[in-house]
Amino acid sequence: MANPLRNVRGLTLACAALLCLPNLSLANSVTVFAAASLKPALDEIAQNYETASGQEIDLSYAGSSALARQIQHGAPAQVFLSANTAWMDALEADRLLADGTRRDLLTNRLALIAPADSHLTLSPEPGASFIQALGDDRLAIALVQAVPAGIYGQQALEYLGQWDEVRSQLAQTDNVTAALRLVTLGEAPLGIVYETDAATGDQVKLLGLFPQESHSQIVYPVALVRDGETPEARAFWDHLQSPQAGDLFRAHGFGLVGDAQ
Repeated sequence: MANPLRNVRGLTLACAALLCLPNLSLANSVTVFAAASLKPALDEIAQNYETASGQEIDLSYAGSSALARQIQHGAPAQVFLSANTAWMDALEADRLLADGTRRDLLTNRLALIAPADSHLTLSPEPGASFIQALGDDRLAIALVQAVPAGIYGQQALEYLGQWDEVRSQLAQTDNVTAALRLVTLGEAPLGIVYETDAATGDQVKLLGLFPQESHSQIVYPVALVRDGETPEARAFWDHLQSPQAGDLFRAHGFGLVGDAQ
């Protein structure tokens, strides 16, 4: 006759062993914090990577400033892609990046857009009158004191001599995707976004690209977060720098750092 105490003891030990096993879904997941403007491209890259590797990629998008601040406050990010170098500099100064993993990855252009049915023909060049085009309406732009697209946008408007006139008529948003949405919905007649944002659909039209010399160079760096570095995270970090990922980034309108300008 089987000893019931032995069976209970065996069951207890088995349950304890199961409780000690790591959560495999969490162990295999890589948490990526990325600038909102990367979403269409990075969604496709991550989906292809998951299919090929069986590894889950958890993507979180927002303005680079918000994401960097979350990392500074202990958010469990493992890979960070910023839309400018300044916020990566801040994390590096705080020693929050894994040593030797910071890379400048992508480039972009700054664009002026209008709703698809707009009759505006304003071009973002010296002599253009933004205030005349706006009338009493507002210019959609990401936060000019924090979000990279907004910072670049203010620089460009200052270069064109338009900043003092339009600064009181800005509709500032938490990220560049939200600025794009205001124009898409017709709630703003003009918006400043990235060239890649302007190419994401047929609900806006590209009025023109700002002169490259009108703002700081748009560079997207990538790095591993020190406390989130794992073999799985490093493998995806490697993949982001691969020719396969590079081809998809280019297909979505990004340039790769090192490409001929």
